[in-house]
Amino acid sequence: MDVILVEKMSNGSLRTMEERRWGMNMVAALEHVNYIVVGGKEYETIEGRLNVDTGKLELLLVQIRNE
Repeated sequence: MDVILVEKMSNGSLRTMEERRWGMNMVAALEHVNYIVVGGKEYETIEGRLNVDTGKLELLLVQIRNE
């Protein structure tokens, strides 16, 4: 399944990070996780949306600030 990762920026705008193909095991793992790591940065998964028109899963992410 094609997955689109979208980051919600601190000012409220949305930025498409990437689109890549995930296997069904990766998609199923979303049921058990709240955080994912992309490019060495940690993000919280806020919500997901299945776009039936395009056949793609869209994930809304917020970067975790580890300070």
